[in-house]
Amino acid sequence: MLVLVIEHDEDRADAFFHALSDRTRRDILRRVLAGEHSVTALAASYDMSFAAVQKHVAVLERAGLLTKRRVGREQLASGDVDAVRSVASMLSELEEVWRGRIDRIEELIQEG
Repeated sequence: MLVLVIEHDEDRADAFFHALSDRTRRDILRRVLAGEHSVTALAASYDMSFAAVQKHVAVLERAGLLTKRRVGREQLASGDVDAVRSVASMLSELEEVWRGRIDRIEELIQEG
């Protein structure tokens, strides 16, 4: 059972980091974390097609970093602060592992 949890966490991390690897998606995420925006309004800010912006929004949604809701003909996107905190937590854990390794290397150098 632990293996399944770890694999799920790894899949989630992959989705997060894939979503955040693109500059436009990071910008969209910043905007929807500040407040709800229609996908149409988001698309107006970029020099790309509406369909391209929709794809970026879909990547963020699949990663769980934003949610969409429909109001009439409009799709409204909101950032998920808890999901962003989860990403920050993952990064903190990785930092802790690497700091421990660096500390150990420094100890070995001083002993050697």
